[in-house]
Amino acid sequence: MEPPRVLALVMAGGAGSRLEVLTERRAKPAMPYGGTYRLIDFPLSNCMHSGMDDVWIIQQYQPQALNDYVSNGRPWDLDRNYGGLRILHPHLGDKEGGFHQGNADAIWRNAPLIREHDPDVLLVLSADHVYRLDYRDVVAHHLSTEKDVTMVTTEVGADDASRFGVVAGQDGIVVEYNYKPEEPKTSVVATEVFAFAPGPLLDRLEHLATAIEDEDDDSGLEDLGDDILPWMVEKKRAAEFRLEGYWRDLGTISAYWGAHMDLLNDPPDVDLGDPGWPVHTVGAQRPPARIHTSAANENTLLSPGCSVRGEIARSVLGPGVVIEDGAVVRDSVLLQDCHVEAGATIENAIIDANVRVGRDAQVGAAGAVKSGDDLVVIGMGATVRNDSTVEAGDRIEPG
Repeated sequence: MEPPRVLALVMAGGAGSRLEVLTERRAKPAMPYGGTYRLIDFPLSNCMHSGMDDVWIIQQYQPQALNDYVSNGRPWDLDRNYGGLRILHPHLGDKEGGFHQGNADAIWRNAPLIREHDPDVLLVLSADHVYRLDYRDVVAHHLSTEKDVTMVTTEVGADDASRFGVVAGQDGIVVEYNYKPEEPKTSVVATEVFAFAPGPLLDRLEHLATAIEDEDDDSGLEDLGDDILPWMVEKKRAAEFRLEGYWRDLGTISAYWGAHMDLLNDPPDVDLGDPGWPVHTVGAQRPPARIHTSAANENTLLSPGCSVRGEIARSVLGPGVVIEDGAVVRDSVLLQDCHVEAGATIENAIIDANVRVGRDAQVGAAGAVKSGDDLVVIGMGATVRNDSTVEAGDRIEPG
């Protein structure tokens, strides 16, 4: 028996506005994570380990940085003569032309290509989550149920559930789905990993698009959670596949910072170094990290090219970060090529790439982080002047 023909669609076109200044100059899937990785590494690595031969990335917002990063797909074994990686952009020239108004709209606008490819299963993946999953298990479960969609679900904290599609299941069937409800009934949510039967999905999208055109409505189809998934649930055509392991959505400031702090637990909540399921990435050509004799280091992740002379604690440093003698960094995330001058203090902060923090500057404040509003966030390429103070909760635009 031949294996099913699976097409993986990685949805990487969203603006990521909830990450505020961090996504003003890059697409959210291109956001660094864990020092040396990017968020899109996770679905692409899962595709590689799951034996997915055809992976298409749908882009729109700030596509250049992501284009440069994924290139021909070589780190994920997608540089092939047949199949492999394909990048899809908004286009003009037919009725599906135009900018995407959400992930459902993006799929519909690429429906002719999907129909031409003729997959048995359409695997729709978000590009901004950290998790490990063998998609072959999802596909097999989906085909065994003979439903129109299989939603991969997981359990999150009660305070977070309202950010997602909230699911109620019974005997493996999704019986209720509410998209970002104000008062969630459960803490089980859809992970934005979906296995679809292509025909029913594309037919429904075409039906909705025709209705919108007839009504002269220019809002577009928007997201899968607005109509498609509730409709399939109502028709009893939705199955559930539970993901029990680590899964985090990094779409907000607090979630992005918190997912980095997860890496500092002992053992870490997510093992990025698992030899049985490595996360593949585009490797930077950097020298080894160096902690000088004057440095004090407590539970910090250092990336290649770092040079540390000051004090660092409970932080994650990206490639090429420099911490001068007498500087202090605590409970923070510093992305690549930041430079912290002597005497500066950084606490409870996210510092984007190529930021320079001047001598004796004070950034953030000590104390428990209750929400993203407590964190300082400094945009790419900004400069914090000598002796200046950046208060807890401040945001600094990219330089």
